[in-house]
Amino acid sequence: MRWRNGTRTASLVAVGVLALGGLAACGDDDGGSDGGGDGGGDGGSSDASGGKVGVILPDATTSPRWETQDRPSLQAAFDEAGIDADIQNAQGDVEQFGRICDGMINDQVNVIMITNLDSDSGKACLSKAADAGIPSIDYDRLTLGGGASYYVSFDNVRVGELMGEGLITCLDDESKTQANIVYINGLAADNNASLFKEGYENALADKIDSGDYSLVGDQAGDWDATVAGNAFEQLLTANQGKIDGVVSANDTMAGGIIARLRAQNLNGQIPVTGQDASVEGLQNILKGDQCMTVYKNTNLEAETAAKVAIALITGSTDDADALVTGTVPDSETGEDVPSILAEPVSVTVENMQQVFDDGSADPAEVCSGDVAQLCEEAGVGG
Repeated sequence: MRWRNGTRTASLVAVGVLALGGLAACGDDDGGSDGGGDGGGDGGSSDASGGKVGVILPDATTSPRWETQDRPSLQAAFDEAGIDADIQNAQGDVEQFGRICDGMINDQVNVIMITNLDSDSGKACLSKAADAGIPSIDYDRLTLGGGASYYVSFDNVRVGELMGEGLITCLDDESKTQANIVYINGLAADNNASLFKEGYENALADKIDSGDYSLVGDQAGDWDATVAGNAFEQLLTANQGKIDGVVSANDTMAGGIIARLRAQNLNGQIPVTGQDASVEGLQNILKGDQCMTVYKNTNLEAETAAKVAIALITGSTDDADALVTGTVPDSETGEDVPSILAEPVSVTVENMQQVFDDGSADPAEVCSGDVAQLCEEAGVGG
């Protein structure tokens, strides 16, 4: 159980990078907005009440965050603004995704927000929305070729860099200056998976180029615990058990990998990274079976996406534009998408309390059963 109390924590970056300030009053625009909102004819502050937003979440299996974090955060933000929110989950089904999108467009939502299952189905939805004159927001995942009006997410290359840096720290803590490492990547069709991989490749490049580390496996785990576990076990066998560290691109896959390590009594001996600060991921860190995770405060992401949607519903593109912190290139269209990106945080036992303090994890759920004593020993969860 080697990372329970000893892993050095990457510098904590301020999660509040997302622009969460109050929106400017729509009446401050000079009437030049072409957004077509219904309110505010007398120059007073426009009211978003009565508007409607359609939100499509991708599934409930690749990460628990979509239903346990994103849905309630989005719903709360829209409820507070008096906006009718139709939030549906495609449950990993591309055809269902398309049907939900068509239904929302036919229902004449004012804004559509999607987390795509893949760029092709996402692009089809966004194209239909554009044809209907409905502004769109890519939420968490950029839809390549989709032409979304805005993109709200985290700095996903930085997410990957934190995983790579975390693995280096964990191997250093074990005094492993020479190491065989493997990558278990996300779903190839997910643009975020490519960005995460870009990040950990950047972070580990010097170690690999110098010969300190050898990359002895590079496979997709498809955001699935079983697929990831199988991929890792095959790599472990192919390398005669000589694997010293694993970059797992999220906690769900890390759980599948750790299950295979436990079956061979190797858990806690081979560092495994993760992402999402899920209940399972946090518990595995406390047990010493996972060396770190990457925390993304989805409350901030959801609140900011809601602010963009609210601005668009009130007809104020100026207010939406004021939230933009930069652009992200769409490699398919060659266009830069106006974006609002947050900084992720590397989490070990040492700073895990932040996840609880932010309300992103329930201490009663994480610190349950055989983990309760570990939480007490680590001084977290209270």
